[in-house]
Amino acid sequence: MSRIKSVSAIEILDSRGRPTLLANCELSDGSFGRASLPSGASTGSAEAHELRDRDPARYAGLGCLKAAENVSQEINRAIAGGVFASQQALDRCLVDLDGSDKKSRLGANAILSVSLAFARAQAAQRGVALYRQFADIAGTVPRLPRPMINLYSGGLHAGGQVAIQDVQVVLPGAITMSETLAVVSDVFRSAGTRLLKKYGMRLLTADEGGLAPPFASSREMFVEAVRAIEAAGYAPSDDVVLTVDVAASHFYKDGAYHLDGERLDSAGMVDRIDEWRRDFPIVSIEDGLDEADWAGWSTLHQRLRGHVMVLGDDLLCTNPARIRRAIAEKAADSLLLKVNQIATLSEAAEALRLARAAGWHVVLSARSGETEDDWLADLAVGWAGDYIKVGSITQSERLAKYNRLLELEHYARLTF
Repeated sequence: MSRIKSVSAIEILDSRGRPTLLANCELSDGSFGRASLPSGASTGSAEAHELRDRDPARYAGLGCLKAAENVSQEINRAIAGGVFASQQALDRCLVDLDGSDKKSRLGANAILSVSLAFARAQAAQRGVALYRQFADIAGTVPRLPRPMINLYSGGLHAGGQVAIQDVQVVLPGAITMSETLAVVSDVFRSAGTRLLKKYGMRLLTADEGGLAPPFASSREMFVEAVRAIEAAGYAPSDDVVLTVDVAASHFYKDGAYHLDGERLDSAGMVDRIDEWRRDFPIVSIEDGLDEADWAGWSTLHQRLRGHVMVLGDDLLCTNPARIRRAIAEKAADSLLLKVNQIATLSEAAEALRLARAAGWHVVLSARSGETEDDWLADLAVGWAGDYIKVGSITQSERLAKYNRLLELEHYARLTF
């Protein structure tokens, strides 16, 4: 049982210089928790609603003063002095208080900030690490997730110079997190050196720290990724493999996929993805088709099943109803879990349970706009994610999560 003394929030800035929330939760015994929130650029239409101020004179309308006020005023009045037996009890109270579709009245950002800060306060009250608090919420056995680490970026995470959003690297046989990061550092440096010679300039990086050169096509991204791995002294397929975030919803227009100067229908997009899978050491395809192309997703899953993970992000939006539909229609076999898509830990835990019950893989994911808060690392460990997707090995808001994973590996003796 935890009695809440007060909750409050202020507006802060994320890694893109856009407003987000930092929330505080104090319990009656003095236990304290705080959490700051990420925000996505590549968002699905079914995501819970971030409340923004829409004042064009301030942060181009993206301010979060109203969401912060909702935490400090209405939510605080409703829950201060209340006793909550569990995370589920608090989250249910928050959802009922909002009472709107997609949590649009109080704001998904206001609700999630309180949900996370309460979890941290409860961990402090119990004297346990945050990952153990998260594990108890979901009923899971903690373990380290294997990182998917950004190498190249395009789409909405970069300048749109190439349509697909991210190519990441994974070490399938690595024994430790420290080994993983050391090898990825070699590959990232190799890629930068190659591209510096090719383009004659220091390359810009994308929102999540991936390199963002002006590739001529998606295929060139894959070719360069393989060459960077080889130039670093590692074997593609054996030592290092690739995962891909296609983010196809963002280049789907007028009933077709506009990719690399071509106009592809759903069947043509499936063929193109299968071609990539056969030609390159790809082990996961995320959002290969538009979020509304359910029939195409079923075809894609049938084609790729047993070869690569068919990973749903915009398709699923960490939404239990959409996950149930995807299971029924055999549209995917892996969940990209982003807590701010659904806005409470309890609902995200339900999404996790549904995916696990279906035998799916689960990838815990950051967003393109992040803060230096490291709660995602604890969540991925506590919820026993198969993978964690944070971004590249540059930029402090990304490194905060990787460094927390290194800390848990060393001190908590956690393993993959």
